[in-house]
Amino acid sequence: MATKLQRATRIEDRIEELRAEIDGIIDARVARISSESPGVPAGVIRNLLTARAPSCRCAQYIELCGREAKTPD
Repeated sequence: MATKLQRATRIEDRIEELRAEIDGIIDARVARISSESPGVPAGVIRNLLTARAPSCRCAQYIELCGREAKTPD
């Protein structure tokens, strides 16, 4: 049973690392768009970028990257 607990902890750690990485990617995108859109609050831009997949950061990342491959922001 110790192995299962150890594995769950590792997965949880990886999830937290992925969430932090995705937040960084979204923050960078928000900063880029903010510099091109003075006067628009960063929170509004972030909400617009993540609104299509609000359930989790992984879905937000997939949505942003898939859309980026098709057309730039």
